[in-house]
Amino acid sequence: MPKIILFNKPYGVLSQFTDDSGRPTLADHIKRKGFYAAGRLDYDSEGLLLLTDDGALQHQISHPRQKLPKTYWVQVEGEISDEALAALRRGVLLKDGPTAPARAQRLDTPVLWSRVPPVRERKSIPTSWLELTISEGRNRQVRRMTAAVGFPTLRLIRIAIGNWRLGQLQPGEHRLEEVYGAPKADSARHRRRGRTRR
Repeated sequence: MPKIILFNKPYGVLSQFTDDSGRPTLADHIKRKGFYAAGRLDYDSEGLLLLTDDGALQHQISHPRQKLPKTYWVQVEGEISDEALAALRRGVLLKDGPTAPARAQRLDTPVLWSRVPPVRERKSIPTSWLELTISEGRNRQVRRMTAAVGFPTLRLIRIAIGNWRLGQLQPGEHRLEEVYGAPKADSARHRRRGRTRR
């Protein structure tokens, strides 16, 4: 039975098990053997990263053709405008081409763990949060999208991939689940059962 690890990747941890420069990696948090990351999450981003012990499942989760939706909570500089949200929903033009339409909505400031180091905010400029769901996986896509509509990203947390959700996992914690069936492009339907691991 394929197994999957849901891991809350802290800020400043690489989405890999080794690093020649000595930076923090998955090996500092995941001690289970035979698991590999299904996709990645940037060094300066936080939240849900999936790892699996099954090569076929890894491919199904991470391959761009599967178009699994990924949902992020994004803190941006400034009060996000209706025009900016509308542009994100239509899709925005980046240097590598237009993005697909995203789901975008304002978000009340979520109750979250403190980031280390903390986000550098300017007292004279407010910040706001939005929830953004995309089905693509370009390099630093969410950051580039919010910048393209005039609201630079300050903090980025992935909370869901398909139907897998971060839930109550704290930074550095992970949960092991067994996977029944394969994730689907539309809804990632699957049945699962899990237990918490730290």
